[in-house]
Amino acid sequence: MFDFEFWWIFPLIMIVLCFFLMRGRMGSMMCGHNSHDKDSHNLSDSGSAKDILDKRYAIGEINKEEYEEKKRTLNQNN
Repeated sequence: MFDFEFWWIFPLIMIVLCFFLMRGRMGSMMCGHNSHDKDSHNLSDSGSAKDILDKRYAIGEINKEEYEEKKRTLNQNN
């Protein structure tokens, strides 16, 4: 009924499929395409501590009380 002459094609296709699937997953993990890391990378790119504090407040990472407290601390140090 079935001719098993080309039985080796199925395992070969599975290996190739696994290779491409794992290659895609590893590439995204190695490049750091996580949504959690995006904001922290953007914060570290700015120059001053005041800029970082402003951005953290703007994206909602800290609340108003924390923002005001940290702002006072920065102003005392300058």
